[in-house]
Amino acid sequence: MFFYPLLVAGIISFILTPQVKKLAFKLGAVDHPKQRRINKQAIPNLGGIAIYAGVIITLVLLGYARDFLAILVSGSLIFCLGILDDLYELSAWNKLIGQSVIALLAIFLGLQIQFITNPWGGMYYLGWLSVPITLVWLVGITNTINLVDGLDGLAGGITVIAAITLAIFAYQQGQILTVILTLTVIGSTLGFLRYNFNPAQIFMGDTGSMFLGFMLGAISISGALKSVTALTLLVVVLALGIPIFDTLLSIIRRKLKSQPIFQADNNHFHHKLLALGLRQYEVVLIIYLISIFLSMIAIGVSLATIRETLFLLGSSLLFLIIGSLEFKKLKIKLTL
Repeated sequence: MFFYPLLVAGIISFILTPQVKKLAFKLGAVDHPKQRRINKQAIPNLGGIAIYAGVIITLVLLGYARDFLAILVSGSLIFCLGILDDLYELSAWNKLIGQSVIALLAIFLGLQIQFITNPWGGMYYLGWLSVPITLVWLVGITNTINLVDGLDGLAGGITVIAAITLAIFAYQQGQILTVILTLTVIGSTLGFLRYNFNPAQIFMGDTGSMFLGFMLGAISISGALKSVTALTLLVVVLALGIPIFDTLLSIIRRKLKSQPIFQADNNHFHHKLLALGLRQYEVVLIIYLISIFLSMIAIGVSLATIRETLFLLGSSLLFLIIGSLEFKKLKIKLTL
């Protein structure tokens, strides 16, 4: 049962990606070398079409589309917003407004965190807070993957690692449909990654990064997992620890410098690793390994007592803080 969505989605994405590459060149959806770009030559950027097609076609072929109607409708709209951005370069505010409207539609269709369940006992009904909390969650996770898409294979690999973690957690909870949906996303992303690893032949663009981010956020709060929302959210936050931590630091850094929080810069974690002289594939591998480590902690949290959970969370936070401080020292030494 689990093998088919993974395989079918992977094959569809793998076959379609070269065709999408040709289409992107025809439409002029190409990333040319710029100051913030890592690529040294023009690379097509509509690869997300293949990822999206792999997910949608697989779910339709296997008969699961109706089970995830709210996710697929809102995910399709996010996909369309991504295409518009890749073709016309929408402003950050226009993208945020579009994401928010689509997230509100998803909430209207039933994709909503209505209560927080404490795995150690107790349930907290959110009431009117349900809508803003769900909105922030969906938009936040969508942009987390979108902002980390800066190196060949980085966003796709982090998505796969996070999705595998989410699939394991869903399986532990006996949520078979959620496992199937998550494996479909994993398979489709893996099929695309064959062409996206360094040196990349095609980028997923906002078409792919926003779609994948939205899917991760939506899967984690889908109806099947609402009864364990607290742990589910925690698992996703840990699995996406690097991009979330990097995004928060970027916001703080820009606020301290009185810069717009959406202003792009070259100060993300992967940019700093590149500045140390590491190659693209080395930077991506390092971030993969850290993400896997945090994902393993996330799985541990899902099986832990409250004391063990606090210890694991504290250790993870300490790991990220110490790593950031040591990295800063290393950068200073290299500069000297």
